Amino acid sequence: MPDNTRITAQSGPRPGIGIVHLGLGAFFRAHGAIYIAEAMRASGGDWGIVGVSLQSTTQRDALEPQGFAYTAVEQGPDGETARIIDVVQNVLVARENPGAVLEQMAQPNVRIVSLTVTEKGYCHEPSTGRLNRAHPDIVHDLENELPVSAPGFLVRGLQRRRAAGLKPFTVMTCDNLPENGRVVRAVVLELAGLIDPDLAAWIELEGRFPSTMVDRIVPATKTEDIARLEQKSGRHDASPVMHEPFRQWVVEDTFVDGQRPDLGAVGVQLVGDVTPFEHMKLRMLNGTHSSLAYLGYLAGYETISETVADPDFARFVERLWREEIIPALTPPPGEDLGDYADALMARYRNPAIRHRTWQIAMDGSQKLPQRILGTLGDNLTAGRASPGLMLAVAAWMRYVGGIDEKGQPIEVKDPMSARLRALSDSAEGSAKVAALLGLREIFPAALADQLAAPLTAAYEKLTRLGAQAAVMDLLGR
Repeated sequence: MPDNTRITAQSGPRPGIGIVHLGLGAFFRAHGAIYIAEAMRASGGDWGIVGVSLQSTTQRDALEPQGFAYTAVEQGPDGETARIIDVVQNVLVARENPGAVLEQMAQPNVRIVSLTVTEKGYCHEPSTGRLNRAHPDIVHDLENELPVSAPGFLVRGLQRRRAAGLKPFTVMTCDNLPENGRVVRAVVLELAGLIDPDLAAWIELEGRFPSTMVDRIVPATKTEDIARLEQKSGRHDASPVMHEPFRQWVVEDTFVDGQRPDLGAVGVQLVGDVTPFEHMKLRMLNGTHSSLAYLGYLAGYETISETVADPDFARFVERLWREEIIPALTPPPGEDLGDYADALMARYRNPAIRHRTWQIAMDGSQKLPQRILGTLGDNLTAGRASPGLMLAVAAWMRYVGGIDEKGQPIEVKDPMSARLRALSDSAEGSAKVAALLGLREIFPAALADQLAAPLTAAYEKLTRLGAQAAVMDLLGR
């Protein structure tokens, strides 16, 4: 594609760099980057973004010929609206030149390092939140000054700032983890303590790690999306992002020296405690998304909108909210959980958002603890039954076995996929449940003991009836 047919960044002066973002994937470009661009338009400030791809060159190679600008396409039930976003000013590839990433993080004008590296990118144990010291990337980062992991870059970047006499940057995670700021703080402090205890003490005293809650459905961009956009606009964009109209960003307002974009001017909720918001979102949206993903995939549905177009699956998810998830939640200030559930269902039904069940099913070993197991644990403690969530976890167990209900292979994308498949293959029938419950990285021992009987029953029902009929049986049909 000739360069003169590519989209380009706007001409004229650009804002200075204020943010380094690790993990410049579609979600951040369709969510946080747009808010930051809008905040600068509203209130000024030098908050331009340098993106960092930790491994792949794909994003850099796609965006560089178009000045790192890209198209964000809002997909609503009544059509699409596109706009150019040019807040990203460069993309570095960490595996090519880790020193350049650390040099950028150590620049005095960089005041925030944000992250969307997915749950697995924190190199932690999801069941405990602690650093996984046996993780190959962490082993490497303890032995080398040029890191490969996201926590390693944070620690080494902060180390360089301390050596230069600078304040630390604020670390702002934007991943779907409960108390995500506290998780990344704990991982950074533990890794820093292993490298230099004095560095860890400085980070603990001076650093800031705001927790955040992010929400916007961002389906994977497909080749036909790129072709359709080019046909409409007459310009080629190698890396557009698709997103739903809805968005929400809740941010704990604690930054080093209070320095941040004017996020409140563009609708970001700046709060003292993010926890009730993130529990609402992780359990009500992400928990049902994962439940629909595993059961819907096994039932043969490709997308969430197709899954909830089936009346049985729509009733199933409404039952999850009403009887199993909402009773275990404390509503955040100003939020009505029933209204929130209604809004979620409207978003799930949006036919323009083709959010694939297979995409949502990825990395389930990292997602289950915060999306579903927390609710199950709370309900067990309260004596509430959770047959729908039990069925969802059973569907995950069947899914990671790598064979669908028709005997066809499933491409399981998960950092633990080999172990999950080996454990599944090591047992027959419902004995697979006990084998998988033995994974302490996912299921703490006390919870596993409580889950064993009801989860085995759910798995037996699922394998006997199939996903579709098991959902119908749960609904009394």
